[in-house]
Amino acid sequence: MSRIKILGVPVDPMPSDQLIETITRLHACGQATITYANVHVVNLAQTDMALAGFLNNADLVYCDGNGVRLGARMLGESIPARMTGADWIWELAAHAEGRWRLYWIGGTDGVAAEAAECLRASHPDLHIQTDHGFHPKSGPEDAACLDRINAFKPDIVLVGMGSPTQEMWVDTRRAHIQAPVVWCVGATADVVSGVERRGPAWLTEHAEWISRLWDNPSRMWRRYLVGNPLFVIRVMGSRLGLRR
Repeated sequence: MSRIKILGVPVDPMPSDQLIETITRLHACGQATITYANVHVVNLAQTDMALAGFLNNADLVYCDGNGVRLGARMLGESIPARMTGADWIWELAAHAEGRWRLYWIGGTDGVAAEAAECLRASHPDLHIQTDHGFHPKSGPEDAACLDRINAFKPDIVLVGMGSPTQEMWVDTRRAHIQAPVVWCVGATADVVSGVERRGPAWLTEHAEWISRLWDNPSRMWRRYLVGNPLFVIRVMGSRLGLRR
């Protein structure tokens, strides 16, 4: 399906069962950058031109939220499914086992390692190495992190630092990361490790933001209680502009 745009942010509207297949194709191409769009990311991109540029230059931008699907419908477009990291990470692990090497950088110290152990419990032959996600923007520690990544010779580097930090981290380092695929994955390590709770399946399927807000209201209230209505208002304005 053709790429669509929501408030200037590109989204590739693919069914969820095509995600790993698409990653495989991009992996074979040599050097790809993958990221996602949710309401928070789209809102940030309205005022952060560096983030907007990164999203528009990415090789794949998939939908990671029902809010984006709603925005697409309001604009007369259709996105078949949302794909969130806590769901597809298990499919990726199954596909990578015995095939690809993964390097996962993200979360506080030990979180990505714990998430990796959860994956290995189901996929013992998975080759995966981890690092925390709080590195300085430059200097010896940052250089050492890049050296560790490249020494491992990963097929896919998973980067989870929150937006827009992770996108800008990838943007400034992509040319130095020797991996076919670099993939922004948000808080996936927090969820897989159990640091962040998802809530019941029926809720996460339709309105996962509610469970995230409930679990961490002090950090998430502005993103959802302000950001969600703002997104809808912006989409409505965009729709009216298109009609005019």
